[in-house]
Amino acid sequence: MLLGLSILNIIDIFLVSLLLFYLYKMMKESGSLNLFVGILIFVLVWLVVAHVIKMPLLGSILDALANVGVLALIIIFQEEIRHFFRELGSQKRFRKIANLFSKDKAQTRGQEYLPIVRACQNMSEGKVGALIVVERTQHLGEYIQTGERIDANINRMLVENIFFKNSPLHDGAMIVSHDKIVAAGCVLPISHREDIPKRLGLRHRAALGLSEVSDAIIIIVSEETGGISIAQDGEFQLDVTAETLESTLSKSNE
Repeated sequence: MLLGLSILNIIDIFLVSLLLFYLYKMMKESGSLNLFVGILIFVLVWLVVAHVIKMPLLGSILDALANVGVLALIIIFQEEIRHFFRELGSQKRFRKIANLFSKDKAQTRGQEYLPIVRACQNMSEGKVGALIVVERTQHLGEYIQTGERIDANINRMLVENIFFKNSPLHDGAMIVSHDKIVAAGCVLPISHREDIPKRLGLRHRAALGLSEVSDAIIIIVSEETGGISIAQDGEFQLDVTAETLESTLSKSNE
């Protein structure tokens, strides 16, 4: 016992604090921080009125609002809730455990992505816009279904032809899975974060959006500047070199 608190009480307080901190961070990134603070204030007032001051009439009204509010919160924050559970199941420590069973295979991979790097270099020089998704441990079936199936080996010329300006598939995303180009012209979720630089276009927002809900590596070639960027784990690496891109792809299975 420590000041009337048992070890379980301390663990309980720590876990609740950790949960609140994570929710705060998630709401801040999604631009819903003010709404989150408002909900916390309501919960605090509700607890004080119902359990400390014990005002029955006001307490019953707040109880009714709280019961309806749970359902309303699920509807309002459905995207954030999905993101929470997806991220919970895709932490790097879990991926490392999974990779122990395929360590030898992971060490030999990386060279198959060289055609993508070369294609990105050429498209960068020609200012050809591109959006390429490299699947990792999370399957991207729901996004693959939005495009046209290809199921072809990775080939530099094929990649460049997909994103050629007159190609019917050049506006969507190309998805690479299990060392193959599985689909092109795919639709990705758009990020609504407010801290994205204004100079970045729809391709960058789509890349960041997918990186927020999956562990994929997304490559963007800007049609305006020719710059190559990478979106991963909800963050951008802007204007990277071909060497950085190759290094990132070679480590995609670690």
